[in-house]
Amino acid sequence: MPRVVTVNRADVVALVEEAARKLTHGNKTEAIALALRHLLERDARTGTLFGAHLGSVRVRAGVDLTAPVLDVVPDAETGREIDR
Repeated sequence: MPRVVTVNRADVVALVEEAARKLTHGNKTEAIALALRHLLERDARTGTLFGAHLGSVRVRAGVDLTAPVLDVVPDAETGREIDR
């Protein structure tokens, strides 16, 4: 069921129209959706992950948390298992 939001403030309407012209070729609905998605993504990245708090996890010097975990690239198409 569609929902409707009405915005009557002239300054907000002008901002939406300007953003729609620049970002979505005039599509106001998509401009609002784009802005809300951006806000939600930004908010989602600021919180802690799985209840971890700053200082609750300690990593030894020399450990790279961004390095790949597996030495072998898994081959999902053949169903071949990775030997550990």
